[in-house]
Amino acid sequence: MEKNAVITGSSRGIGKAIARAFSENGWGVCINYIERRDLAEELCAQLRASGGRAVAIKADVADKQQVEEMFRKAQAELGDISLLVNNAGISCHKQFQDTEPEMWKRIFDVNVFGCVNCINAALPYMLHAHEGIIINISSIWGLHGGSCESAYTASKHAVVGLTRSLSAELAPSHIRVNSIAPGVIETDMMKNELSEEELEELKKEMPLERFGSPEDVAKAALYIAEAEYMTGQAIVLEGGYLI
Repeated sequence: MEKNAVITGSSRGIGKAIARAFSENGWGVCINYIERRDLAEELCAQLRASGGRAVAIKADVADKQQVEEMFRKAQAELGDISLLVNNAGISCHKQFQDTEPEMWKRIFDVNVFGCVNCINAALPYMLHAHEGIIINISSIWGLHGGSCESAYTASKHAVVGLTRSLSAELAPSHIRVNSIAPGVIETDMMKNELSEEELEELKKEMPLERFGSPEDVAKAALYIAEAEYMTGQAIVLEGGYLI
């Protein structure tokens, strides 16, 4: 039986690594993007050239109608969706008093309601099959406080809470819901927020003496997908940073 996944925000970074890992393990993948069509289609072509099944679909996860249309297209191209990875997210590195109300709203619209919209769209397929896997990408700041990231931290705490509550609600339907809480991962988002000097100082605080990679997160996502007795968990990947 073919297995198919929707992975949001997967044209680059963590989402791209997750899409590649699942494709290499026999999953059909929907590569979701909002701006970088070129990167999404390039990844899609690479996966197809390697014998995988992939489709690139544009959708803003904060828009319920766009999400519903994405799932309809993904189902038509790949088949029923049995796994959802809510990876799309945005951040904001500002002091609390400098974070505009519009930024608070956009962060919650993407990071929290993006998950809600995608889960609502995925559930009909999963409930019909009486099985499914949902993986929400949170952050270590979704379990701990992050200075100058109040809006982002609050949104990622909400993702962990949603994961734990929904896991209990959907367990009788054999739908597992887990989250991954990455620490400092080498992505464009991280490099855009921190200077080279700040990154070097931060690396000195890492017990494993390196930042995480998108592939590290992808391996955790694969593990969760295969761990059939795991639900309601927040898997922390932070290289010992918070020991």
